[in-house]
Amino acid sequence: MNNGSIESEFMINMLAYWKEFLWVAAAVLVGLGVHSLAFGIARHVVKRTDSVLGRSILKHSRGPSRLIVPLVIVNPVFELLELPSGTLLFLRQIFSIFLIGAVVWMIIKIVYVFEDVILGQFRSDVVDNLRARRIETQIRILKKVFIIALGILGLASVLMTFDRVRHLGASILTSAGILGIIVGLAAQRSIATLLAGIQIAITQPIRYDDVVIVENEWGRIEEITLTYVVVRIWDLRRLIVPITYFIEKPFENWTRTSAHLLGTVFLHVDYSTPIQAIREELQRIVENSKKWDGRVCGIQVTNATERTIEVRALTSAADSSSAWDLRCEVREKLIRFLQENIPGALPKLRAEIKEQESRGRDSEQEKGNAL
Repeated sequence: MNNGSIESEFMINMLAYWKEFLWVAAAVLVGLGVHSLAFGIARHVVKRTDSVLGRSILKHSRGPSRLIVPLVIVNPVFELLELPSGTLLFLRQIFSIFLIGAVVWMIIKIVYVFEDVILGQFRSDVVDNLRARRIETQIRILKKVFIIALGILGLASVLMTFDRVRHLGASILTSAGILGIIVGLAAQRSIATLLAGIQIAITQPIRYDDVVIVENEWGRIEEITLTYVVVRIWDLRRLIVPITYFIEKPFENWTRTSAHLLGTVFLHVDYSTPIQAIREELQRIVENSKKWDGRVCGIQVTNATERTIEVRALTSAADSSSAWDLRCEVREKLIRFLQENIPGALPKLRAEIKEQESRGRDSEQEKGNAL
């Protein structure tokens, strides 16, 4: 019997067997009541224990369990229904589709529970959050791979409940060789992208919240998917980069092994500038700054031209944001120090004027003799 005749028979028998459907509706209501009661008790227990696992289970399992519990209670009711075989077959097919969807939904939510429990053991809001970001990157990418695979499996299971699709699948499998070659060529780029996402999850050239320089833009890794990466640039723009970019092209990762960075400030000053005074002033500036991590502070003369000398102030900070702010603070305060205390240190343009003065005096003497 095909699905069209089953559906028409089902609609006709709905009126004739309305009492049977009342049993199904009653079972659904009982299931919803049992679900509400169970979740009320579970909420009270979790509130008293205050566990991460309990809160995560309540958060993620409420939706799928609200569907699974009534389905489980309805299933035995089918044995008590006095319905024609066609109608009963149609109801069981609908039941199977909902049950498959609910189970897949529940398994996906269980993955989210594992994610919450694992990530809850690591703090990413601290300065040294390298390990937390590494674990977060692996968990989230692998979670997306698992969800996609589970979704495909669930869709295949639903389609297999229909006779027509099952026969179509059998006919497709007979020509699997040619179809496999065509699909393989068409999906080559997509498969490469998927493999790149898995490779990033394992090797981790980038992680969530990493500071990177991509396409000459400074930003942080905000999102990693199986096909692209979102970089949040410092001015709050978003740079969308294909995930294969981080496998095939070079880029800068400022937090690959540590968040600590060195910051440099260059000043061009006069040759008469006392370097020791600048060195002492730099030490005083960083010691009074909350952005300095106490590791590196130094002054070096890194270049000398025909007009000025180049002085480099080197400092360290706990992360890139602090390093940037510290560099700006050091630059501003050193310039103010030179302006207020050593104005002669500012760059000068020197010229030799003795020869011009001598020529001027000779000209005046000649004019006097002529008179």
